[in-house]
Amino acid sequence: MRLIHLTSAHDVGELALIKSLLDGNRIVYVVLDEHVSSLYPGVPLCVSRVLVEASELARAEILLSRLRLSIREAST
Repeated sequence: MRLIHLTSAHDVGELALIKSLLDGNRIVYVVLDEHVSSLYPGVPLCVSRVLVEASELARAEILLSRLRLSIREAST
């Protein structure tokens, strides 16, 4: 299994949304430094990194872009 960086989450809420999206679409992922943002809140260098299998990267990116688009539309 070859893992590729999908995104970085800057807080536990954002990470929860990303994990839920991937779980709901049965995309296998690994989170590196999952709890670091709760230890050091607000520190931009302390982020959780989400990796997905290389074969699922394109699908995961599309799903993530739709999530970010719907969040932007709701906040405007």
